[in-house]
Amino acid sequence: MFSKEESRLLRQEFWTSFGKSFPRKWILYNTKIKGVAFKFHFDTKSALVTLDLEDDLESRINTWEKLESLKTILLRDYLPEAIFEETFYLANGKEISRIYVPLEEKVSIHNKNTWQTVMVFFNETMQLFESFYNDFEDILKP
Repeated sequence: MFSKEESRLLRQEFWTSFGKSFPRKWILYNTKIKGVAFKFHFDTKSALVTLDLEDDLESRINTWEKLESLKTILLRDYLPEAIFEETFYLANGKEISRIYVPLEEKVSIHNKNTWQTVMVFFNETMQLFESFYNDFEDILKP
């Protein structure tokens, strides 16, 4: 079991190591579409790469419909394991829409032996997500 401080330091070390291992400027929040962001998620039980829609409901619906229309292309040409969840609740109770790719292996940010696997997964998956986004950005913009 780790104290909060030990856990914080491990998380910080992971993200610093990831940045050094894969030095790249990711799109993340800089999508140029309000409420649309790419995210990395890694905790003590799982790792995922997400495309989150967090804007007001009307904007979320409009963007979601565009993503749904591109679903076959995303799954066929970029990320066949992507999961679409029109309604997803964050830990704080906020409702968003999310497309995500989970790492199927058992990993933990507290286990340094799993870090390399997660880093490679993050790098490869986010590159594919970003390629998809760059190819269809004009369609997704309001």
